[in-house]
Amino acid sequence: MTAEELAEREAEVAEVVAPDRDIAVEIGDTLLSMDAVTMRFGGLVALDAVSFDLKRGEILGLIGPNGAGKTTCFNALTGVYRPTSGQVRLEGQPLGRRSRHQITRLGIARTFQNIRLFGEMTALENVVVGADARHRTSVVGALLRLPRHHREERQAIDRAMALLEFVGIAHRAADKARNLPYGDQRRLEIARALATEPKLLCLDEPAAGFNPAEKDNLMGLIRKIRDDGYTVLLIEHDMRLVMGVTDRIVVLEFGRKIAEGLPSEIRENPAVIAAYLGVPDDATA
Repeated sequence: MTAEELAEREAEVAEVVAPDRDIAVEIGDTLLSMDAVTMRFGGLVALDAVSFDLKRGEILGLIGPNGAGKTTCFNALTGVYRPTSGQVRLEGQPLGRRSRHQITRLGIARTFQNIRLFGEMTALENVVVGADARHRTSVVGALLRLPRHHREERQAIDRAMALLEFVGIAHRAADKARNLPYGDQRRLEIARALATEPKLLCLDEPAAGFNPAEKDNLMGLIRKIRDDGYTVLLIEHDMRLVMGVTDRIVVLEFGRKIAEGLPSEIRENPAVIAAYLGVPDDATA
Protein backbone atom coordinates (compact mmCIF):
# COMPACT_ATOMS: atom_id res chain seq x y z
CA MET A 1 0.00 0.00 0.00
CA THR A 2 1.43 3.38 -1.03
CA ALA A 3 1.73 6.43 1.19
CA GLU A 4 -1.01 8.13 -0.85
CA GLU A 5 -3.35 5.20 -0.30
CA LEU A 6 -2.55 5.25 3.41
CA ALA A 7 -3.39 8.94 3.60
CA GLU A 8 -6.66 8.34 1.79
CA ARG A 9 -7.53 5.43 4.07
CA GLU A 10 -6.69 7.52 7.16
CA ALA A 11 -9.16 10.18 6.03
CA GLU A 12 -11.90 7.55 5.92
CA VAL A 13 -11.30 6.25 9.44
CA ALA A 14 -13.90 7.07 12.06
CA GLU A 15 -12.78 9.13 15.03
CA VAL A 16 -14.00 6.62 17.60
CA VAL A 17 -11.14 4.25 18.45
CA ALA A 18 -12.54 2.14 21.26
CA PRO A 19 -14.39 -1.04 20.25
CA ASP A 20 -18.02 -1.44 21.17
CA ARG A 21 -18.36 -2.09 24.88
CA ASP A 22 -21.15 -3.18 27.17
CA ILE A 23 -22.23 0.20 28.53
CA ALA A 24 -24.40 -1.53 31.14
CA VAL A 25 -21.25 -2.70 32.97
CA GLU A 26 -20.60 -0.47 35.94
CA ILE A 27 -17.15 1.06 36.13
CA GLY A 28 -15.43 -0.07 39.30
CA ASP A 29 -16.40 -3.73 39.52
CA THR A 30 -13.63 -6.34 39.62
CA LEU A 31 -12.18 -7.15 36.23
CA LEU A 32 -9.20 -9.31 37.17
CA SER A 33 -8.26 -11.19 40.33
CA MET A 34 -4.96 -12.71 41.34
CA ASP A 35 -5.90 -15.24 44.01
CA ALA A 36 -2.95 -16.56 46.05
CA VAL A 37 -0.86 -17.09 42.91
CA THR A 38 2.42 -18.90 43.51
CA MET A 39 5.13 -19.50 40.89
CA ARG A 40 7.97 -21.89 41.64
CA PHE A 41 10.93 -22.60 39.40
CA GLY A 42 12.70 -25.53 41.01
CA GLY A 43 13.65 -24.32 44.48
CA LEU A 44 13.05 -20.65 43.61
CA VAL A 45 9.75 -19.09 44.65
CA ALA A 46 9.25 -16.20 42.20
CA LEU A 47 5.72 -15.40 43.43
CA ASP A 48 4.54 -16.35 46.90
CA ALA A 49 0.73 -16.45 47.27
CA VAL A 50 0.23 -13.04 45.62
CA SER A 51 -3.34 -11.71 45.70
CA PHE A 52 -4.86 -8.47 44.42
CA ASP A 53 -7.86 -7.28 42.44
CA LEU A 54 -7.93 -4.93 39.47
CA LYS A 55 -11.03 -2.79 39.06
CA ARG A 56 -12.57 -2.09 35.69
CA GLY A 57 -11.55 1.32 34.37
CA GLU A 58 -8.60 1.95 36.70
CA ILE A 59 -4.85 2.23 36.23
CA LEU A 60 -3.11 -0.09 38.67
CA GLY A 61 0.64 0.15 39.19
CA LEU A 62 2.70 -2.95 39.99
CA ILE A 63 6.06 -1.91 41.42
CA GLY A 64 8.97 -3.28 43.39
CA PRO A 65 12.78 -3.52 43.33
CA ASN A 66 14.58 -5.58 40.70
CA GLY A 67 13.79 -9.26 41.19
CA ALA A 68 10.55 -8.54 43.05
CA GLY A 69 8.47 -10.73 40.70
CA LYS A 70 6.68 -8.06 38.65
CA THR A 71 7.30 -9.52 35.20
CA THR A 72 6.68 -13.04 36.53
CA CYS A 73 3.29 -11.77 37.69
CA PHE A 74 2.61 -10.41 34.18
CA ASN A 75 3.67 -13.71 32.67
CA ALA A 76 1.38 -15.65 35.00
CA LEU A 77 -1.71 -13.63 34.10
CA THR A 78 -1.02 -13.53 30.33
CA GLY A 79 -0.45 -17.27 29.93
CA VAL A 80 3.34 -17.26 29.47
CA TYR A 81 3.60 -19.18 32.76
CA ARG A 82 1.03 -21.39 34.43
CA PRO A 83 0.82 -20.77 38.19
CA THR A 84 2.15 -23.52 40.40
CA SER A 85 -0.85 -22.85 42.64
CA GLY A 86 -3.58 -20.25 42.96
CA GLN A 87 -5.88 -18.80 40.31
CA VAL A 88 -6.01 -15.89 37.90
CA ARG A 89 -9.59 -14.87 37.10
CA LEU A 90 -10.85 -12.53 34.40
CA GLU A 91 -14.41 -11.36 35.07
CA GLY A 92 -14.71 -14.22 37.53
CA GLN A 93 -13.66 -16.83 34.97
CA PRO A 94 -10.51 -18.85 35.85
CA LEU A 95 -7.91 -18.65 33.10
CA GLY A 96 -6.68 -22.10 34.08
CA ARG A 97 -4.50 -23.76 31.45
CA ARG A 98 -5.54 -21.57 28.54
CA SER A 99 -2.95 -20.71 25.92
CA ARG A 100 -1.62 -17.21 25.36
CA HIS A 101 -3.72 -16.89 22.21
CA GLN A 102 -6.88 -17.90 24.07
CA ILE A 103 -6.12 -15.43 26.86
CA THR A 104 -5.65 -12.68 24.27
CA ARG A 105 -9.05 -13.48 22.78
CA LEU A 106 -10.59 -13.37 26.26
CA GLY A 107 -9.38 -9.78 26.57
CA ILE A 108 -5.86 -9.47 28.02
CA ALA A 109 -3.14 -7.81 25.93
CA ARG A 110 0.39 -6.82 26.86
CA THR A 111 3.53 -5.06 25.77
CA PHE A 112 7.03 -6.24 26.66
CA GLN A 113 9.98 -4.77 28.51
CA ASN A 114 12.06 -5.52 25.40
CA ILE A 115 10.17 -4.29 22.36
CA ARG A 116 8.86 -7.11 20.14
CA LEU A 117 7.86 -5.80 16.74
CA PHE A 118 8.04 -7.22 13.23
CA GLY A 119 10.90 -5.06 12.03
CA GLU A 120 10.45 -5.63 8.30
CA MET A 121 6.72 -4.89 8.44
CA THR A 122 5.36 -1.36 8.30
CA ALA A 123 3.86 0.26 11.36
CA LEU A 124 0.40 -0.25 9.85
CA GLU A 125 1.05 -3.93 9.16
CA ASN A 126 2.24 -4.49 12.74
CA VAL A 127 -1.05 -3.14 14.10
CA VAL A 128 -3.10 -5.14 11.58
CA VAL A 129 -1.40 -8.27 12.96
CA GLY A 130 -2.85 -7.39 16.37
CA ALA A 131 -6.31 -7.02 14.85
CA ASP A 132 -6.02 -10.53 13.41
CA ALA A 133 -6.62 -11.89 16.92
CA ARG A 134 -10.29 -10.90 16.51
CA HIS A 135 -10.81 -12.19 12.98
CA ARG A 136 -13.29 -15.01 12.48
CA THR A 137 -12.54 -15.91 8.88
CA SER A 138 -11.34 -19.51 8.49
CA VAL A 139 -8.08 -20.39 6.78
CA VAL A 140 -10.08 -21.64 3.79
CA GLY A 141 -12.06 -18.39 3.70
CA ALA A 142 -8.84 -16.38 3.69
CA LEU A 143 -7.29 -18.51 0.95
CA LEU A 144 -10.40 -18.19 -1.21
CA ARG A 145 -10.62 -14.45 -0.50
CA LEU A 146 -14.29 -14.73 0.44
CA PRO A 147 -16.31 -11.54 1.08
CA ARG A 148 -16.07 -11.94 4.84
CA HIS A 149 -12.28 -12.02 4.59
CA HIS A 150 -12.25 -8.84 2.48
CA ARG A 151 -14.57 -7.11 4.96
CA GLU A 152 -12.47 -8.07 7.97
CA GLU A 153 -9.28 -7.05 6.15
CA ARG A 154 -10.71 -3.61 5.37
CA GLN A 155 -11.96 -3.16 8.93
CA ALA A 156 -8.55 -4.19 10.32
CA ILE A 157 -6.76 -1.59 8.20
CA ASP A 158 -9.25 1.11 9.20
CA ARG A 159 -8.87 0.30 12.88
CA ALA A 160 -5.10 0.06 12.62
CA MET A 161 -4.95 3.55 11.10
CA ALA A 162 -7.23 4.87 13.84
CA LEU A 163 -4.99 3.37 16.51
CA LEU A 164 -1.84 4.80 14.96
CA GLU A 165 -3.56 8.18 15.05
CA PHE A 166 -4.64 7.55 18.63
CA VAL A 167 -1.07 6.91 19.84
CA GLY A 168 0.30 9.79 17.77
CA ILE A 169 2.26 8.06 14.98
CA ALA A 170 -0.17 7.92 12.05
CA HIS A 171 2.41 9.77 9.94
CA ARG A 172 4.69 6.74 10.35
CA ALA A 173 2.17 4.21 9.02
CA ALA A 174 4.13 3.37 5.87
CA ASP A 175 7.54 3.19 7.63
CA LYS A 176 9.11 -0.13 8.54
CA ALA A 177 9.01 -0.73 12.28
CA ARG A 178 12.80 -1.10 12.51
CA ASN A 179 13.22 2.41 11.08
CA LEU A 180 11.06 4.11 13.70
CA PRO A 181 12.60 6.13 16.54
CA TYR A 182 12.67 4.25 19.84
CA GLY A 183 9.80 6.21 21.35
CA ASP A 184 7.61 5.60 18.30
CA GLN A 185 8.38 1.88 18.50
CA ARG A 186 7.05 1.91 22.07
CA ARG A 187 3.88 3.65 20.90
CA LEU A 188 3.54 1.20 18.02
CA GLU A 189 3.69 -1.76 20.41
CA ILE A 190 0.91 -0.17 22.48
CA ALA A 191 -1.19 0.38 19.34
CA ARG A 192 -0.72 -3.27 18.33
CA ALA A 193 -1.83 -4.44 21.79
CA LEU A 194 -4.92 -2.18 21.62
CA ALA A 195 -5.78 -3.69 18.23
CA THR A 196 -6.68 -6.95 19.99
CA GLU A 197 -9.56 -5.06 21.66
CA PRO A 198 -8.45 -5.88 25.21
CA LYS A 199 -10.45 -5.49 28.36
CA LEU A 200 -7.12 -5.23 30.19
CA LEU A 201 -3.94 -3.68 28.78
CA CYS A 202 -0.73 -4.72 30.56
CA LEU A 203 2.22 -2.37 30.03
CA ASP A 204 5.63 -3.76 31.00
CA GLU A 205 8.00 -0.83 31.64
CA PRO A 206 6.72 1.33 28.76
CA ALA A 207 8.93 4.28 29.78
CA ALA A 208 12.20 2.33 29.64
CA GLY A 209 14.76 4.40 27.75
CA PHE A 210 12.59 7.53 27.65
CA ASN A 211 13.79 11.03 28.47
CA PRO A 212 11.71 13.23 30.84
CA ALA A 213 9.71 14.86 28.02
CA GLU A 214 8.88 11.46 26.50
CA LYS A 215 7.78 10.20 29.92
CA ASP A 216 5.43 13.16 30.30
CA ASN A 217 3.93 12.38 26.89
CA LEU A 218 3.60 8.72 27.86
CA MET A 219 1.69 9.69 31.02
CA GLY A 220 -0.73 11.60 28.84
CA LEU A 221 -1.16 8.61 26.52
CA ILE A 222 -1.82 6.19 29.39
CA ARG A 223 -4.49 8.53 30.80
CA LYS A 224 -5.97 8.84 27.31
CA ILE A 225 -6.11 5.04 27.00
CA ARG A 226 -7.95 4.77 30.33
CA ASP A 227 -10.31 7.62 29.40
CA ASP A 228 -11.13 5.75 26.19
CA GLY A 229 -12.53 2.87 28.26
CA TYR A 230 -9.60 0.57 28.87
CA THR A 231 -8.26 -0.85 32.13
CA VAL A 232 -4.48 -0.66 32.56
CA LEU A 233 -1.99 -2.67 34.61
CA LEU A 234 1.39 -0.96 34.65
CA ILE A 235 4.88 -2.15 35.60
CA GLU A 236 7.26 0.78 35.80
CA HIS A 237 10.45 1.73 37.65
CA ASP A 238 10.02 5.47 37.25
CA MET A 239 8.30 6.48 40.48
CA ARG A 240 7.38 9.94 39.22
CA LEU A 241 5.44 8.37 36.36
CA VAL A 242 3.85 5.72 38.58
CA MET A 243 2.78 8.23 41.23
CA GLY A 244 1.49 10.61 38.57
CA VAL A 245 -0.65 8.27 36.53
CA THR A 246 -1.93 5.36 38.68
CA ASP A 247 -5.10 5.13 40.77
CA ARG A 248 -3.74 2.41 43.06
CA ILE A 249 -0.41 0.63 43.51
CA VAL A 250 0.57 -2.92 44.49
CA VAL A 251 4.13 -3.40 45.74
CA LEU A 252 6.07 -6.66 45.51
CA GLU A 253 9.34 -7.64 47.17
CA PHE A 254 11.02 -11.03 46.76
CA GLY A 255 7.82 -12.40 45.23
CA ARG A 256 5.53 -11.28 48.06
CA LYS A 257 3.01 -8.46 48.19
CA ILE A 258 4.18 -6.04 50.89
CA ALA A 259 1.79 -3.14 50.31
CA GLU A 260 -1.28 -2.01 48.40
CA GLY A 261 -3.00 1.35 48.37
CA LEU A 262 -3.32 4.83 46.91
CA PRO A 263 -0.16 6.49 45.55
CA SER A 264 -0.10 8.86 48.52
CA GLU A 265 -0.27 5.90 50.92
CA ILE A 266 2.44 3.94 49.12
CA ARG A 267 4.76 6.95 49.07
CA GLU A 268 4.73 7.09 52.88
CA ASN A 269 4.68 3.34 53.56
CA PRO A 270 7.70 2.31 55.71
CA ALA A 271 7.86 -1.20 54.21
CA VAL A 272 7.99 0.22 50.68
CA ILE A 273 10.68 2.73 51.64
CA ALA A 274 12.69 -0.06 53.22
CA ALA A 275 12.33 -2.26 50.12
CA TYR A 276 13.66 0.45 47.82
CA LEU A 277 16.38 1.78 50.10
CA GLY A 278 17.51 -1.59 51.39
CA VAL A 279 17.20 -0.67 55.05
CA PRO A 280 15.29 -2.33 57.92
CA ASP A 281 11.67 -1.26 58.40
CA ASP A 282 12.43 0.25 61.82
CA ALA A 283 15.12 2.46 60.30
CA THR A 284 12.46 4.33 58.32
CA ALA A 285 10.32 5.17 61.32
